[in-house]
Amino acid sequence: MKGVLLMRKLCKFVAVLFTFVFAFSVMVYAETEETCPVEIKAKSAILMDCASGKVLMKMNEHEKLPPASVTKIMPMLLVVEKIASGEISVSDKVKTSAHAAGKGGSQIWLKENEEMTVDELLKAVAVASANDACCALGEYIAGSEKAFIQLMNNRAKELGMNDTTFVNCSGLDDTDTNYTSAYDIAVMSRELMKYEDIIEKYTTIWMDSLRDGNTELVNTNKLVRFYPGTTGLKTGTTQKAGCCLSATAKRDGLHLVAVVMGSENSTDRFETAKAMLNWGFSNYESIKPVIDKKLITDVLVENGETDLISPAIPETENVLIKKGRAKDIKQTINLAVRVNAPVEKGQTLGTVEFSLDGEKLAEYNLLSSVNIEELKLPLAFKRLLTKLI
Repeated sequence: MKGVLLMRKLCKFVAVLFTFVFAFSVMVYAETEETCPVEIKAKSAILMDCASGKVLMKMNEHEKLPPASVTKIMPMLLVVEKIASGEISVSDKVKTSAHAAGKGGSQIWLKENEEMTVDELLKAVAVASANDACCALGEYIAGSEKAFIQLMNNRAKELGMNDTTFVNCSGLDDTDTNYTSAYDIAVMSRELMKYEDIIEKYTTIWMDSLRDGNTELVNTNKLVRFYPGTTGLKTGTTQKAGCCLSATAKRDGLHLVAVVMGSENSTDRFETAKAMLNWGFSNYESIKPVIDKKLITDVLVENGETDLISPAIPETENVLIKKGRAKDIKQTINLAVRVNAPVEKGQTLGTVEFSLDGEKLAEYNLLSSVNIEELKLPLAFKRLLTKLI
């Protein structure tokens, strides 16, 4: 009898244990599917919306890994920021140092004292991943590669790239001390794409040349040729880093960046990035919400030279939503009924908020479009007489 009872208890224990293990397995599987809805053939990956910075897909996104030549996104960002600010020009001539000319790996075979323009060197970096050109640009901006690396790390810190430490400007040195993460790469890629009017001139080139056609450039990013909407950005490959890629693409106003780190081969990195981008474009859209002007009423002005203000309608910007959900966006107007004079032009009178499923998408201030002075005694007396008459 005792043996039967013991067997029943054992069976119950096994059943409970099986149920727990099964439930746990389902939970883990569900979490994995939600985090990465496509097959990721890499050590880490992330998909981010360039406009908002919202993460749409991720896997080990903060793991610190060597980025190889994807490192060059930061030098390109620093160069483009200098161009945008007017501190340097694309037509500036850069003289090559012996140090820059001595860089190995991918290169355009710069010779010591050879001069090229910023435009030519930036093209060489963006298209052919030229280490010598990258070093020459860094030295031109900061005076030395060492000083330029410090600028790179300072900018990374400003951008909140907490997983990153740069020890060289090219990613050529295959060491454990030059590292970053998929998340941080997405952050600096997104920052670079804020200057798309400058950088896309270079990152979308498939084939070009320098030195009057004597030095051929072929883009290391094959998506430029084979993936519609590609805007960039940068590949990287070393034995330690494996095959890495930061791929940016835009379709119908939606600009995405897919980062892949540590793929076993080049095919895997491109196919993984394409799968991530395809999923993003299939599931999300960028729309521009429209403020319903009929809901914006005039605001009463107490003791003002003018009795009413018509709030200025602000220009809205695109927001990221799941496809097919535009009709579900809620618009909430918070507007003052009355304000006291004086009222300054640009003074906030209320807000317009767009939300979806309780999550705020965007908020805009409703501002006064004019100055309204406080009502002075002579004008007040005149108004009173007018009413009496």
